Amino acid sequence: MDKEHLEPQVNEEEFEQSEELFEHHRLVIEPGQKLMRLDKYLVCRLASTSRNRIQNAAEAGNILVNGKPSKNSYKVKPGDIISIVLSFPKTETELIAQDIPINIVYEDDDFVIVNKNPGMVVHPSFGHYEGTLMNALMFKFQQLPSTPGNEIRPGLLHRIDKDTSGLLVVAKNEIAMNKIAKQFFDHTTKRKYQALVWGNLANDEGTITGHVGRNLKNRKIMDVFPDGEYGKEAITHYKVLERFNYVNLVECQLETGRTHQIRVHFKSIGHPLFNDWEYGGDKILKGTTFNKYKQFVENCFKICPRQALHAKTLGFIHPSTGKEVCFDSDLPEDMQNCINKWREYIS
Repeated sequence: MDKEHLEPQVNEEEFEQSEELFEHHRLVIEPGQKLMRLDKYLVCRLASTSRNRIQNAAEAGNILVNGKPSKNSYKVKPGDIISIVLSFPKTETELIAQDIPINIVYEDDDFVIVNKNPGMVVHPSFGHYEGTLMNALMFKFQQLPSTPGNEIRPGLLHRIDKDTSGLLVVAKNEIAMNKIAKQFFDHTTKRKYQALVWGNLANDEGTITGHVGRNLKNRKIMDVFPDGEYGKEAITHYKVLERFNYVNLVECQLETGRTHQIRVHFKSIGHPLFNDWEYGGDKILKGTTFNKYKQFVENCFKICPRQALHAKTLGFIHPSTGKEVCFDSDLPEDMQNCINKWREYIS
């Protein structure tokens, strides 16, 4: 099989939040990356993986740079290809089929489009071995394509956060998986999100840039590094759809697909997503000091008890017909009700 088509399936860019589930990681160092020790670079890239664990893997010869075993002291540079193999207990990578209701909005012989509910984890990870979207898909579709190191995510081509709702595509055969994965790898898919953000954006349209990588103090969250010293290039285009004085409804189009990209990008420009507790949006950041307003916002937090972010539109080239397909979804009830409350408040 064409190696070019296999590479995106193990690319960390779409799945870097779940490295503990990977048996095999493959990383390509991007242009602009400054020289950095191999172990330090991998600690920044691989969440929840300790430096000691990475160093042990290198000592065992399980970290290859450009096809050759490498030491921890090696300085990574743009263009380097890093492969790392980490061992896991069998029980932590086993996928169990479970009869869980999911919302399938389209299906053909090549792929399935799922509208994920907020609160559902996409695939198993530490602390989430059951009840995920992949558990449900394994029950409904027993034979989904998988590749080595990808057994707990058969057919899965990308992911969205647990508390983000919206559209995901899952491949039903290996050819479809390779062809659609290549589009994600090349950033040619069309993905639009809608989000409620704090504050009144200065411009009706704009673009947010800045490398996105693991926060250097808390690696469970991401951060923006404008100078490019850490992280990977990230580009988010946005358009204001509606203004509610203290919050704005925006449409976001991703040019890249980094972990928490929309959430951390908007935080970086002073407009965190509404009720995004990981990035400071779960506090009253704009508005008045009146008790009535405070109670109103707290009620909105209860109506939408998660970051107000929905993956609304997903488009790509159909793997069999070669024609562009595009899928759209309605905002979930919690976000829609919250937006309606803001409309009523300013009217």
